[in-house]
Amino acid sequence: MSNSEQFFTEAVDITLENIHKGGRPFGAVIVKEGKVVARAVNSMLDDCDPTAHAEMSAIRKAAKALNSIDLSGAIVYATGEPCPMCQAAIYMSGIREVYYLLGNEEGEPYNLSTARIALEMRKLPQQRTHFTFQKMDETTRKNYPDLYALWDQIQRAH
Repeated sequence: MSNSEQFFTEAVDITLENIHKGGRPFGAVIVKEGKVVARAVNSMLDDCDPTAHAEMSAIRKAAKALNSIDLSGAIVYATGEPCPMCQAAIYMSGIREVYYLLGNEEGEPYNLSTARIALEMRKLPQQRTHFTFQKMDETTRKNYPDLYALWDQIQRAH
């Protein structure tokens, strides 16, 4: 069995366990330097958390395990195609390799596809359907401190 098959087998095993517990059919394993550093399943329903996707939870666990927000060099093995949110988190964490078993096309008949969301995310925020995305005007912004400048000032002081 190749390393990839071993990691996919682990992702499938934790996903099967999650399905039998009433969870959604998604699992993810994050590997760095040939070793599993994190594994997680989709726990949205149990946690009442729409961000508790397998990949997101695995990223959080991997960052803690490695004591770093930079997961460069790590690889994600997922049972389902990562949604746009998970793809963004994967990218922001420095991970540049993702392998998945089932795509949106296989998930579509079960209402498990995120292809529609991916299409919306390709649009400019102001052009998305049923979505308001607006920067506050200068008059409103003047009522609040410049948080970025304050952060920069504190960072420079340390």
